[in-house]
Amino acid sequence: MSAPAEKSIAACRDLARMTEEPGRTTRRFLSTPMRDVHNYLSVWMQSLGMRVGIDAAGNIRGLLGDPEKPRLIVGSHLDTVPDAGAFDGILGVVLGIALAETKPGLPLEVIGFSEEEGVRFGKPFIGSRALVGDTDWGDAAIDDAIRAYGLDPAQLPAARYAPVTMGYLEFHIEQGPVLERLNLPLGVVDAIVGQSRYSLTFEGRASHAGTTPMALRQDALVAAARWIGEVERYAVQHEGMVATVGSLHVSPNAGNVIPGEVRASLDIRHAHDTTRRHAATHLLSRAGARHKQLLDQNAVSMDEGMTAALAIAVESAGFKVHRMTSGAGHDAMVVAPHVPSAMLFLRSPGGISHHPDETVLPDDVDAALNVGSAFLKHLEAEHV
Repeated sequence: MSAPAEKSIAACRDLARMTEEPGRTTRRFLSTPMRDVHNYLSVWMQSLGMRVGIDAAGNIRGLLGDPEKPRLIVGSHLDTVPDAGAFDGILGVVLGIALAETKPGLPLEVIGFSEEEGVRFGKPFIGSRALVGDTDWGDAAIDDAIRAYGLDPAQLPAARYAPVTMGYLEFHIEQGPVLERLNLPLGVVDAIVGQSRYSLTFEGRASHAGTTPMALRQDALVAAARWIGEVERYAVQHEGMVATVGSLHVSPNAGNVIPGEVRASLDIRHAHDTTRRHAATHLLSRAGARHKQLLDQNAVSMDEGMTAALAIAVESAGFKVHRMTSGAGHDAMVVAPHVPSAMLFLRSPGGISHHPDETVLPDDVDAALNVGSAFLKHLEAEHV
């Protein structure tokens, strides 16, 4: 393992200990441990001569090179899901700083996005949305959290990317089993699937579990359970679709009370937006529940030129080029409609992610750094 790869992995593990919950990694949007993350990364970036600041969305940004010249952004997110692993999101930020250590011949901006997962407010991509000027959250609590962190929501327009930005590159673990199955360290992402997310509320009537006959019950959990079965059935019958009910909140949540209300989540993903939206219409109609849409994110293609350059970099670094579609959402899908974007996946051993056992292989981190250096040299030859 090279020294830069070793340092990158160690940094990710250091940052994983900056958490809201002792003993496990949980770091939500602008929560207290985010200050420790900002301080850690600031010290590292400043030691490289980078100009470092925190924008009004809580994104940490470090710029190396002339701010007036065309720059490449390398970024990913700093927040986590509850009880997370050490590499999802943060590895992409750390690898950006590791590339800055090589003193590239073009300006490089590294961004650690404050929020991507949507855990705290149910609305993902707050950090990257601010970068592209989309700050109509529709939720005053987000602005309140920004103020509580000591930032000013009125300054959000200044978080927009610089006009001289030439492109965006995101490194990310695959979070799935494909690259491992193919015995490949890296994958070049062509596109990211679209997503629909909803919250649903099933309403019944809470009553005594012992005295209410089965025929007279209005059990909200039974209704939700039947609908969850339909979600599974429908998704299995439509190739390329995944649909997940990942969260249930049962009220009053007592063993001897018939559930009177159940709040459920629904996450639908597919590479074709029409298919995804048809699925949402069908499943919501079958639920018979109140619902609220939290996300309607179109499928997004990466930039052809940037992706071709990344593929050349992979090949020049001595690796086989494997192109793939991402089934997970990433900041790149928010940035790509505005800035030419490319994305590189690293193999996820065991396909494990969003879990403490999430890890990376040191040789794969080496490979990603080598590809990143080759990619920067390619862009430098084109723009400098």
